[in-house]
Amino acid sequence: MPTIRPRRSVLYMPGSNARALEKAREIAADALILDLEDAVAPEAKASARDQVCAAVKAGGYGRREIVIRTNGVGTPWFKDDLAAAVEAKPDAILIPKVSAPETLHQIGAQLNGLWAEPTLRIWAMIETPLAILDIERIARAAQDPRARLACFVMGTNDLAKETRARFVPGRAPMLPWLTSAILAARAYGIDILDGVYNDLKNEEGFRAECEQGRDLGFDGKTLIHPAQVGLANAVFAPDEAELTQARAIIAAFEEPENQGKGAIQLGGRMVELLHAEMAKRVVALGEAIG
Repeated sequence: MPTIRPRRSVLYMPGSNARALEKAREIAADALILDLEDAVAPEAKASARDQVCAAVKAGGYGRREIVIRTNGVGTPWFKDDLAAAVEAKPDAILIPKVSAPETLHQIGAQLNGLWAEPTLRIWAMIETPLAILDIERIARAAQDPRARLACFVMGTNDLAKETRARFVPGRAPMLPWLTSAILAARAYGIDILDGVYNDLKNEEGFRAECEQGRDLGFDGKTLIHPAQVGLANAVFAPDEAELTQARAIIAAFEEPENQGKGAIQLGGRMVELLHAEMAKRVVALGEAIG
């Protein structure tokens, strides 16, 4: 099984806020997105870029996955953002508003021209109607190593803006888009993160949306405030009951009398080999978090 990197909680941090970048070193998020796009005013773009890249070079973020979100490909800041990010050497670069696979192939070529480290990954924001309509082809780009695609990030605020869909409990207007993106991501072996939850005072609503995202199949949730990290970490991690059940399934299939069997009975229920594979991932995720 491939190495699993937990992405339960992925926190946006404004690149123009030096204090926030410093504080992020102590936040228990699995990953940090240091943002040069939405959180930064046009007149502050250049200084934010310098500040973010200096922070990444300085390190001190421990095991947290570090991602730099550039400005959009068509903006006057993108070229400099990409070059500076490559030099800073984060774990990944997040590209806003990816609406076609050609964008990823073009960026992959640019990264090669900048002599980017082979380990540098690309994350793609899925936040336009065109992206949803072309989601399978965008995900398929992950089959080309030059595209470096490793993760989808759902931009639900932008999707709501572009479609005029309303934010309602249960997200019924968005469910077809979310599930289409999840299917495409899983078909081509990439991770996918749920969009942000905007109402910071509504912990019950936030928990419900985290649980919904987990149940739909997301790997974790993007966040807008450090106060959301703990709950996201808890919801997107397997609990003790899940881990105990998963270990029991693995152990049962390892018994000599069950070798070579495609299905067995365990605790009064039928368990198949596919359940053993699912159980191995649950245990691997638990160990990675631990």
